[in-house]
Amino acid sequence: MNFYKKIIRSRKLRFQILRLLRFIPDKPTLQWQYRMKLGRKLNLKDPKRYSEKLQWMKLYYRDPVMQQCADKYTVREYIESKGLGHTLTKLYAVFHSPDEIVLDDLPNKFVMKLSNGSATNLICTDKSTLNVEDVRRKFRDFYAQSYTSAGREWVYTTDKKPVIIVEELLEDDTQRDDSLCDYKIMCFGGEVHCIICHYDRFVDHRSNIYDTDWNDRNITGNYPQGEGVKRPENLEEMLDVARTLSKDFPAVRVDLYSIKGKTYFGELTFFHCSGYVKYTPDSFDFELGEKFVLPERNH
Repeated sequence: MNFYKKIIRSRKLRFQILRLLRFIPDKPTLQWQYRMKLGRKLNLKDPKRYSEKLQWMKLYYRDPVMQQCADKYTVREYIESKGLGHTLTKLYAVFHSPDEIVLDDLPNKFVMKLSNGSATNLICTDKSTLNVEDVRRKFRDFYAQSYTSAGREWVYTTDKKPVIIVEELLEDDTQRDDSLCDYKIMCFGGEVHCIICHYDRFVDHRSNIYDTDWNDRNITGNYPQGEGVKRPENLEEMLDVARTLSKDFPAVRVDLYSIKGKTYFGELTFFHCSGYVKYTPDSFDFELGEKFVLPERNH
């Protein structure tokens, strides 16, 4: 699916190319991407697949609350408004530009993020190893990437300049590679359909898809299946959190973490993998599509 990444290995260069191609309208761009990545024609007139309906949403539906919730900083207010502030990680600092970044008052461990970016994080496990000028330079590069949405996901394109947030670094010493199990909960209008669990990210990235009773569905997406993980002890709480956070939206992926029985909020994602996942079996794309009731077109 990502053969172009093998040809153009530099992420920075790929984003530069995307910026040059911004003059091409969204619809033909998405049609071309869909054909290239999934090997079939995009049906926008009568979409049935989940992957098709996500492309429809990119083109024809706008909800400013979705834009608020796609931002890693402004989403915190939304989480608080739903009575779920206890699931948020600690917020240590907010910087409005790379030049504002200072390290002196930060704890020894933290994660630094661009509020509207993807793969624009800095994970710090030992502050003494960081050089502030190097950190500022890294985030200048992140800012240059942040104004281009590779999949034309409008929630990330805004006139409002993103900020840099510094949050608590979550750690789980029960995992074999010290990474976190990432529970990506697929929701439709306040109902949970399944949980995509990513684990062993740093040694042999695996992903299993479970139903709400924690039965393995034996479905493969972007990553191969593994032996799986145990049912989290706080699964029911996590499902309740996901239901609460997804009620306002036709479809959203609610990302949560579970560490020693405590639920932590990760992010809200409205275009799961930009809608370009090839599932095995292929019927799962239609299964998700059946759950996804498109709203009235408003754009």
